[in-house]
Amino acid sequence: MYLSALMAPFLGSALAGLAGRWLGARGSGVVTVLGLFTRALFSSLIWHETALNGSPVCLDLGSWFSMGTVNVSWLLGFDSLTACMMLTVTVVSFCVHLYSLGYMQADPHLPRFLSYLSLFTGSMLLLVTATDLVTLLVGWEMIGVCSYLLIGFWFTRLSATKAAQKAVLVNRVSDTGLLAGLMAAWWYTGSTDLCLINATATSAIYTDWLCLALLFGALGKSAQVGLHVWLADAMEG
Repeated sequence: MYLSALMAPFLGSALAGLAGRWLGARGSGVVTVLGLFTRALFSSLIWHETALNGSPVCLDLGSWFSMGTVNVSWLLGFDSLTACMMLTVTVVSFCVHLYSLGYMQADPHLPRFLSYLSLFTGSMLLLVTATDLVTLLVGWEMIGVCSYLLIGFWFTRLSATKAAQKAVLVNRVSDTGLLAGLMAAWWYTGSTDLCLINATATSAIYTDWLCLALLFGALGKSAQVGLHVWLADAMEG
């Protein structure tokens, strides 16, 4: 159930994107919307299991790479906070998919758009379930790529293309802060595991810089003051 809730968006994205020409708009809509409904159902069951029953789950998908003191595994955590975020992401994404089917029903490239949406959903689920800063960075950057693809979906319009490029450039500035935080965590703690970083957090000065670096990364994605200039242009998409 846990793995299905996470991997299903990527499967729906692949089907709509690679087989959209044969599935058509209706077939792609059925694949992605039913997939989102299933994921929302799984997320509610995960929320019941972790939040109400108090049974957090850790899913180990194997080692990714190891270098020096850094050992990064595809380790995904499911606790009450993660379950709440998963439920929010899947329910909102399900509604967005339904709205898109009606709003863009005349668009010949609707399967491609649904593929981007499903990939965006899968990236968000990877982000909120990651227990390691490196894995989190993968989901973070995938969200950035999907934002670029969705904002510039109508790439024949120059304004949409420019808006997508502006979003990428501004977010690269904030993502540098996130990458700096990742490197600082490895330098001072010898690990990028979030649980270990949290457990060894002290009043040392590096803790403040680490938190500020990670916060700076979040400021760009959430379009806070100073890094908000891309958001208005993104509405073009």
